[in-house]
Amino acid sequence: MRHNLALIREVACRTDSEWILAFKAFALWKTFPIFREYINSTTASSLSEARLAFEVFGAKAHTYSPAYKYEEFDDIVRCSSHLTFNSLSQYERFHERAAACSLGLRVNPEYSEVETLLYNPCAPGTRFGVTADKLPEQLPQNIRGFHCHCHCESGSDVFERSLQHIEEKFSKWFHQLEWINFGGGHLVTRKDYDIERLVRLMQGFHERYPHLKVIFEPGSAFAWQTGPLVSSVVDIVEDKGIRTAILDVSFTCHMPDCLEMPYYPEVRNAEHVEEQNCQLSTVNCQFVYRLGGNSCLSGDWMGYWQFDHELRVGEQIIFEDMIHYTTVKTNTFNGITHPSIAMEHSDGTIELLRRFTYEDYRDRMD
Repeated sequence: MRHNLALIREVACRTDSEWILAFKAFALWKTFPIFREYINSTTASSLSEARLAFEVFGAKAHTYSPAYKYEEFDDIVRCSSHLTFNSLSQYERFHERAAACSLGLRVNPEYSEVETLLYNPCAPGTRFGVTADKLPEQLPQNIRGFHCHCHCESGSDVFERSLQHIEEKFSKWFHQLEWINFGGGHLVTRKDYDIERLVRLMQGFHERYPHLKVIFEPGSAFAWQTGPLVSSVVDIVEDKGIRTAILDVSFTCHMPDCLEMPYYPEVRNAEHVEEQNCQLSTVNCQFVYRLGGNSCLSGDWMGYWQFDHELRVGEQIIFEDMIHYTTVKTNTFNGITHPSIAMEHSDGTIELLRRFTYEDYRDRMD
């Protein structure tokens, strides 16, 4: 994690931009003292996230929500330094109550290379952002910035193409602004990310618009490759030649992206194989298992995985790089127990941050 944070701080310096943590991907607040050594701000999308930023992280949030609720809005303003409206109607309804914040509008460039519609914020019919044809020639006087989010774990090549569309659609308003937020999904800490391309892009952007402050708000990039999920085999069942290793975790409860996207994480000491390429009765597919969750949802399983040995009850199955999004998207369907969260310090010691119990499940209904 410190490696990621140091790299992001370096990129922020080289690109003359601010990089802030998106809580929607990672909100493990016991790590915030480490984050504060490297970054100054976070981004929130709800009152709870805004309070976490202000009261725990120790700095007001850059806040955006698809729609603000009347009864929550004053508290959100209290916890926010920047506040972005999703629509002009939300701006009209609330802007007078948000005078203490630097106000922005989310804009929709009508371009995204995110292939999965569930994650594509620019898909036709999207509820996110204002398109260029709906913006007035003269923005409201207190609009200080644009917010544009159209990436998902993307490289700088994707950002380069997106930036062309953003400028074509919206640059005529840039002289009226003070800042632009390019959102999240910039996976700058991935090994194959082309940082030099990003540096060149930002150098050119600053030359064209030297008055604009640039903000990035990734989530995954901060926690990339910082936390595996360790599970155990609790049973092995077989039907119609398909063997399923049932684990003491759940995809629907703990790893919903694996079902929604679907997203296949790396499994330590195993190889993902396509079902159509694998006849389970052949020797080529020896030691192939579906990985099943321990819930009552029939579809709580993920893919086919080939191991180098026969799995046994009690054996560990380790999912790599599962701490971003996983810890914030969990649910308690079936009362499934959540995995404990631990942090390994630089001296090798392990600190248990949280162990979940029956009371956590019970008290959600209190």
